[in-house]
Amino acid sequence: MAAVQPISKKKKAVADGVFKAELNKFLTKELAEDGYSGVEVRKAPSRTEIIIMATRTINVLGERGRRIRELTSLVQKRFDIPKGQVELYAEKVNKRGLCAVAQCESLRYKLIGGLAVRRACYGVMRFVMESGAQGCEIIVSGKLRGQRAKAMKFSDGIMIHSGQPVRDYCVSAIRHVEMKQGVIGIKVKIMLPHDPEGKYGPKNPLPDQIRIVEPKEEFFPAQPYSEHRQEPPVAVYEKEQQ
Repeated sequence: MAAVQPISKKKKAVADGVFKAELNKFLTKELAEDGYSGVEVRKAPSRTEIIIMATRTINVLGERGRRIRELTSLVQKRFDIPKGQVELYAEKVNKRGLCAVAQCESLRYKLIGGLAVRRACYGVMRFVMESGAQGCEIIVSGKLRGQRAKAMKFSDGIMIHSGQPVRDYCVSAIRHVEMKQGVIGIKVKIMLPHDPEGKYGPKNPLPDQIRIVEPKEEFFPAQPYSEHRQEPPVAVYEKEQQ
């Protein structure tokens, strides 16, 4: 039996990235109606754990875990993984209003249902801002009315566009809707709130955020004073002199 050739770190990083991208594409198609919002892959020497994040985890698991077993079997066959070395888990999204993928899918289904673009976008944007987001931006482009394609932009709150804080605070998602008149593109961008616990947003505050610290109470030193001690009795004084 030939020895397994060790793979370089560069090739391993590329292979892991391709695996996650293909897995994300597959789960996006399979779980589009179940509020799929992302996937996390944890690789160990003995097995691989895949955590599916969705808003409706009950639908992802299925009746008595039937659907999650079907997804596990499909992933094993697609990526040629031996049986028992991959496990799929479902995790519920903390706040649906702060998940760009979930809101993009929600807007997509509203447009497919025939709701007006402006009304659908304002409804999604209001829900996002009520969930605690600092800002929201929605761009819908395509043949919205008539044969002339155009883009409509809706925004609320604050939104940053450059620097490292964009990677920390902003989440975005893009979806396409096949309508009768053509394809419509949807882009949803959400600016997350600052959360010291790191549950609903990044722990680190924005670099331009100014925090005023309350001054400490000042304790002034006491005024100097002199003590007048009682003079020793004459008898004690004479004894000390002897």
